[in-house]
Order: sequence, then C-alpha cells, then structure tokens
Amino acid sequence: MLIEHLSRRLLELEEKGLRRQRRSAESASTPWRRVRTAEGSTRAMLSFCSNDYLGLATHPGLVAAVGEGARRFGAGSGASHLVSGHSVAHDALEEELARWMSPHIPGARALSFSTGYMANLALLTALGDSSAAIFADKLNHASLIDGALLSKAPLQRYAHGRLDLLSLHLERCTQPVKLIVTDAVFSMDGDRADLPTLLALAEANDAWLVVDDAHGFGVLGEQGRGSLSHFSLCSERLIYMGTLGKAAGLAGAFVAAHPVVIEWLVQAGRTYIYTTAQPPGIAHAACTGLKLIAGHEGEARRARLRRLVGALRDRMAAITGQHPRLGWLLPASDTPIQPLVVGTNAAAMWLAAALDRQGLWVPAIRPPTVPQGTARLRITLSASHSMEDVDALADGLARAAGRMQ
Repeated sequence: MLIEHLSRRLLELEEKGLRRQRRSAESASTPWRRVRTAEGSTRAMLSFCSNDYLGLATHPGLVAAVGEGARRFGAGSGASHLVSGHSVAHDALEEELARWMSPHIPGARALSFSTGYMANLALLTALGDSSAAIFADKLNHASLIDGALLSKAPLQRYAHGRLDLLSLHLERCTQPVKLIVTDAVFSMDGDRADLPTLLALAEANDAWLVVDDAHGFGVLGEQGRGSLSHFSLCSERLIYMGTLGKAAGLAGAFVAAHPVVIEWLVQAGRTYIYTTAQPPGIAHAACTGLKLIAGHEGEARRARLRRLVGALRDRMAAITGQHPRLGWLLPASDTPIQPLVVGTNAAAMWLAAALDRQGLWVPAIRPPTVPQGTARLRITLSASHSMEDVDALADGLARAAGRMQ
C-alpha cells in the first residue's frame, strides 16, 4: 500500500512538472564542470547554480588548510559537541567569528553548527517557547519556516517586505518575548531585507531581530562581514546566523548573539546537542577562509563579482525588452542571485532544458520553493566566472527566447 501510494504521488509530481532530479558532477565546484549524463558518459557544462560566490571552494590556500586540518585533527569529530566532538579548532573558529561580529553585536559570542539549516532549527525551537511569538517574512528560507513551525511559539507570517503589516502585528502582540525573523538576502529573489527598519521595529516593540545572512556573509559589507556591516547596524537585540558553505567555500554555519542567548542554545538547541559536530578540520580551515574573505584578495573578488552582476543584468534586461510577449521578469537584485521569473513550471523546465542542450547548467526552481506562478531560473554568479561566461549565458538565453517567441 505504501509503495502504491508513493508511486501515485511521484506520478502527480511528474505531471505537474515538480519532480526534482539530481545530477552528479565529477569535478570540483568551478564554473566549468564535468557532469555525468543519464547514459553514464560525461560532458563539460558551464554552471550558474553554485552558491560559491567568491570562488573559494577550490582556492589553493583553502584546500591546503582543509588538508592541514585533517592531518592535525582527523577526518571526523567522532561525537557531538557536548560529548567529545568539540575541538580547539571549533574554539578558535568561534572566537574569530565573535570578533568579526562584535562591532555589530556588543560582546557577541559565536556558536558553530554543522549546517545553516540546523542552526536555524536550533535558534527558533530553543528561543520560540510558549512565552514567545514569532513574526516571519513569507519568503524566508525553508529552514526558518520549519524552525518556526517546530517551535512552541505562535507564528505570524507577513507579506514579503510589508513592514507596515509587521508593525501592526507587533503592536497587537501580548507575548512577553517577540522574535522578528528574516532572511537578509532572500535566496530565490536576491533582494535584501530592510534591516535598519526591522531593527528599529524590534527596538520600538521590545523584540529581537533574528537575521539569516546565508547569502550576504562574505559578499556584503566591509571586508565581506555581511549584511549587518553593509547597513552599519549595532544592537544587542540582533541574533545573527551566517553560513560557511557559500561565500566561505566550505561547510557549516554559526550563530552570533549576546552571550546569554548562545549559552541557552548550548543548553536547549536540539540540533546542536544531538548531532555529530562539524569535522574539526573544516573548522580549522574556516579560519583561513575568513582571512581570505577579509583580505585584499577577498575585496578584489567582491569587486569582480559586482562587475559580473552588472554585466549580466544589462544583458538580461535587453533580452526581456526584446521579447516582451514572453512575460519574463527580472526582479531587482544587486546580489549574485539573479532570478529570471518565467511563470509556469512547464516554461521554466523548457528553458532550463534549452540551456542544458547548449551546455549551460541553470536550475529551474518551481513551487513549493517559490510561490505558484513564479517558476524561474535561479542564476547565480561567482567571482570565478569570466565575462565570456556571462556572455555565453546571455547568448544562450537570447537563443532560447527567440525560439519561445
């Protein structure tokens, strides 16, 4: 009965154009990758779907630091942080991250996690008890949504960016603890939250602001220190989550906050307590990653990334202008996330397939990841891309648009 039930559900997904597929890469996370086909052969593809925004995942210094960390600390941590898996490498990383964030969160302490998803689940389930209320942007990442739903706190979701509605919800709230929860850079649209206004609302309503900066850390702000730095924010009311698996080129995540908040996560964050710790060799290498982000090379890569984003937007704006009947939308985004909204699932799948035939790897994103009727290509850029790569993508989109017209 179970197999029949699931088989029907899978068929329904297929019919709606919603069934997800994996593909296997045989090479490292670089723009040009060797990808295994369904027939078992391999082909070279130009990828625009990685979150390795600064191109550090294959940086020789970072690769060497991973090897050095593995030789010193071994391949795995062996246990959870609270049993025997916590290492001096984790201590060093957390101390460095606390220094990074202290200009924005006075006296900040940092706590490392295996993934950003687990960090967000820990945050919202540990802080969202029955005395709390959670207010969340409707376009927040799935990990924030799931953490809020798993918490014991009532959840109020406000329309994307509608801070006027959020203000009304906060004024009416009678719960003693209020948590405003938002992405800093929204992962499917590439737009940025109005963090200064959100923090002002938190301060005016005795609330806390939880910021998921997965797609801003390393990319935005002075020395790549993220969205809080970009907006020059400073408050004890800030609770910050950043990932190490995107611009930092590795894996893992961290939360930075007031020391009491961090200590409570150690005591009550179930996805921190009950999982094996991040490999200490990765934590060791992350300190090298932070130096690369903050140094001259990191600044040069961010500058290059901004130029690539500008060039791609110019080309895509020209294409959408030449083919208005298609109804393609290019949302406002100055980040490496550059979505091209095409509408239906079928249109998004056709366009992704058309690019695939040209050797361009760009994923089609469909509901429930994005709202109904807003299926899209999620194009992401890396500092490792060249202007020629951007031109190849734009030319591929133009050819596809001409065939769809």
